[in-house]
Amino acid sequence: MLEEVERWLGRRSWSVTDRPLDQILAAKRATTVSVVLPALNEEATVGDIVSVIRRELMSEAVPLVDELVVVDSGSTDRTAEVAAVAGARVVARDAILPRIPAVPGKGEVLWRSLMATSGDIVCFVDADLRDFSADFVTGIVGPLLTDPDVEFVKAMYDRPLGDTPGQGGRVTELVARPLLNLHWPQLAGFVQPLGGEYAARRSLLERLPFPVGYGVELGLLVDALHTVGLDALAQVDVGVRKHRHQSGLALGRMAAAIYRTAQVRLSRGHLVRPRLTQFERDEQDGTGFVPRTYSVDTEERPPMAEIAEYARRRVA
Repeated sequence: MLEEVERWLGRRSWSVTDRPLDQILAAKRATTVSVVLPALNEEATVGDIVSVIRRELMSEAVPLVDELVVVDSGSTDRTAEVAAVAGARVVARDAILPRIPAVPGKGEVLWRSLMATSGDIVCFVDADLRDFSADFVTGIVGPLLTDPDVEFVKAMYDRPLGDTPGQGGRVTELVARPLLNLHWPQLAGFVQPLGGEYAARRSLLERLPFPVGYGVELGLLVDALHTVGLDALAQVDVGVRKHRHQSGLALGRMAAAIYRTAQVRLSRGHLVRPRLTQFERDEQDGTGFVPRTYSVDTEERPPMAEIAEYARRRVA
């Protein structure tokens, strides 16, 4: 590990307990905080997450979060209804910046959320978390409120796989961590580089391009490093993250998108073949394998600051 990273770990890695809630509230002053939950068919968990944030961080006694928005990216279940009943403002992905046709992908939703929110600090939280704790929000928002030199904060945590501790984050260990250590060694100190819980100053996020798909977390982390430098990045230990795990095939597609995101940042060159072929057992006879080919996300959204509607809103 680079000596620079070792020093960074000592200066910019904290525990949620390092900043008591009263200290965070005292530092908030006029700074506004938006929490965004990107959601696609998460009716089983989104309501509990919204309820915890509303109850513990949006009360008269604890006015930490000013705005709680669920961006629904086309759910076919009751995600939007459950989130609204729990107290979130629910916005449909396609209703944000309708001039620009939406494409599928988590990064697309996060990018559009900048247009649908107004907080000085934007905090992203995945909508599939179970046993959600408000520490996920206070932990990553805290450094941004108490330290003006910090611009971008990732949550770090244990990720159990079922009942097995420490086995979650398979794409992180097999793809993202090797890529970061080899090509961006300054980022080798991040425990959960692909984690979906992170917060940043709007003034930084609006200057970054957003990969539209699964590569968004790696892309934002790398681009934040290049934009504001390592010392402006931080991470906070918030405990344990429990969530819905995806199949091996879905993880393969995620890995391909993340590799593609890294490739673009390494070369900014032409992608030879942005496709991934996977094999599944033939469901009809069960004796052979059927190849299925998927497109790998190759699109990115430009920095939000370059979008005319966003610029007009800021002027107004």
